[in-house]
Amino acid sequence: MRRFSGPFTEQHAERLLWRAGFGPKPGEAKALAQRGLVGAVRSLTRVSGPARLVGPAPTGKDGHPLAPRDAWGHDHLWWLDRMVRSDQPFVERMTLVWHDWFATSRDTSDGNLMLRQNATLRKHARGSFRSLLAAVTTDPAMLLWLSGAFNTKWSPNENYARELMELFTLGAGASYTERDVREHARALTGWQRTSTGSGSGRFRYVRAAHDTGRKRIFGRRGRFDWRDSLDLCLAHPAHRRFVVTKLWGAFVPATPDRATVRSLVALYRPGRPILPVLEAILMHPALYTGPRQVKSPIVQTAGLLRATGRAVHDESLSWAGSLSGQQLFRPPNVAGWDEDRWLDTGTWHGRWVTANLVAKPDALGEGPYPHALPESPADAVARALRHWGDPTISATTRAELERFAGEVDRAATARWQREQYPRLRQNALRMLIATSPDFLTC
Repeated sequence: MRRFSGPFTEQHAERLLWRAGFGPKPGEAKALAQRGLVGAVRSLTRVSGPARLVGPAPTGKDGHPLAPRDAWGHDHLWWLDRMVRSDQPFVERMTLVWHDWFATSRDTSDGNLMLRQNATLRKHARGSFRSLLAAVTTDPAMLLWLSGAFNTKWSPNENYARELMELFTLGAGASYTERDVREHARALTGWQRTSTGSGSGRFRYVRAAHDTGRKRIFGRRGRFDWRDSLDLCLAHPAHRRFVVTKLWGAFVPATPDRATVRSLVALYRPGRPILPVLEAILMHPALYTGPRQVKSPIVQTAGLLRATGRAVHDESLSWAGSLSGQQLFRPPNVAGWDEDRWLDTGTWHGRWVTANLVAKPDALGEGPYPHALPESPADAVARALRHWGDPTISATTRAELERFAGEVDRAATARWQREQYPRLRQNALRMLIATSPDFLTC
C-alpha cells in the first residue's frame, strides 16, 4: 500500500485534521506536523479509553443543560458539542461516517433510541465491521426505521433485507436478485417490539416469529437466521470491495485506482478491526495531493467553533444545520445525505447563517477600532485570518480579500468613515474567509 512520502508539512497536517476530524484548533496543525505522517495519523486513530470533553458543557437558552432526548434540536447540539470538545475527534468522525452509512432518523425513533444507537456506533467506530453490522441490525432505532420489528414469518418485510445488500454491504448493482431479497427477509424475521413505555419500547428476538424453513440465498440453501443473513453478505464476492471503496470516498474525493483498491481489500477482514484500512487511507498520497473535498455542513460548523475556541453557544445552530442540509439524527432517507448537495443554491444560505452565528459573539461592536491605524489591506486580512486560527488559503483568495480591503480603504473619505470602516471591514473579512471556497473545502 502506497504512503505519502514527501515532507509532512503544517498544511498536510491541517488537511488531515479536517478529513479525520473536525479541523484544527489554533496551533494544532503545527504541532501535529512535527510528528511526521505516521505519528500524526496514529495520534488520531490509536486513542484508548473514554473520550474527554475539554471545556464547559453547553446549555440551552434557559441556562439549563441540553436535553437531547426531549428538546427539538438539542440532539444536534449535543453531538456537535462532542465534535468540538472531544479529545478523540477521529472517533467522532467515524461515528459520523457510520451514522451516514447506516442512516436512521429521529422521524421514526425517540431521543432515547437515537442516542443509544449513537453510542453503539461510537463503540464500534474502529472495530470489526461484522460486529458493527450485527449491532446495527438488532438496534432498536434501525428495527423501527427499516421495519425489522415488523418482519415476521407470517408477513415478511423486505425493507431491511434490501438495504442490507444495496446500501450496507454489497452496493447497488451487485450480483443479487429479487429472490435473494425475499429470502433474506425471511432469514431476518423474528425481531419484535415487545412493549412500549416512555416512547422507547423493548425489542427482543422471538423465535416463534422466525421463519425456520429452508431458504436459498446467493445460490446456497439452508435454514438461515438473521446471523446467517449477515454472514452470507459478508462472504459475498462484492462485499470487501464495496466496503473499502465506500470508506475511501468518506475521506478522499477521487476514485481510487485498481492497485489501491486491491491493497485495501487485502487489508480488510470483516471480523477484525477496520483500523488498518482507515490508517492506510489516511496515509495514502491521494489524501494529501488529490483534489479538495467539500466539508459537510456539520464538519464546517464544528471546525469554525474549534478554530475560535468557542463552545456551542447558540441553539440556532440546530436550525442553521437544517438550513445547510445536514441536521444530525435526521438524514433525509435511508441512503444518508447527498454529498452532491453540500453546496448549492438551496444550502448556501445556511453556510452563511452558520458562519454569522459563530462569528457574532466576537464581532467588533461600535466604538473605536481596537488596533493601530492606519492598517494596510494585507494586515487587515492577516488579522481576520488569525481570528479563524490562520487557515491555509490560496494566493488567489488572499489577493481577492486584500483587494476588497483596499477598496474599503479608498471608500473611506470622511473622518467618521476612516474611524468606523476598519471595524466594519474586519467583521466583513472574517465572514468572507469563513464562507470562502478555501474554508468550505479541505
